[in-house]
Amino acid sequence: MQLTINGKTHPVPAGWEQEPLLWILRETAGLVGTRFGCGVGLCGACTVLVDGEAARACLLTAEALQGRAITTIEGLAAADGTLHPVQQAWVAHNVPQCGYCQSGQIMGAVALLRATPRPDDAQIDAAMAGHLCRCGTQRRIRAAIHHAAGNTGGGTPA
Repeated sequence: MQLTINGKTHPVPAGWEQEPLLWILRETAGLVGTRFGCGVGLCGACTVLVDGEAARACLLTAEALQGRAITTIEGLAAADGTLHPVQQAWVAHNVPQCGYCQSGQIMGAVALLRATPRPDDAQIDAAMAGHLCRCGTQRRIRAAIHHAAGNTGGGTPA
């Protein structure tokens, strides 16, 4: 069995088909940017994109993802190293504090902007509500999402 992760084929070891994607990413593919948080899909730290939509890697088995496109935080930047616009906005707004939840936050923001290219504050808050940040950087996250969307004049300032 194989999975397509960040545009590349990755083998899934025999016996790992029912393991959560999170463990496949971290333990067999060496992609450790996707973080373990709660393990039950509530905190958002393990968020990845599956066919362009936000999904919790701790809840999805490898077997369920055969033939689907998986994107992790490591797969967002361009081949030449240019950061994705959401990553650039995160840097511009100094979003991370401890940083633990940020890969999941970024992946959630990318999915939001794909579905809603110019979200307002309420749409951002609703989309990001399932991503926990104990450091309290939600205002900077919202500002960065507005920035990435080109809404630099809109929304609540950081």
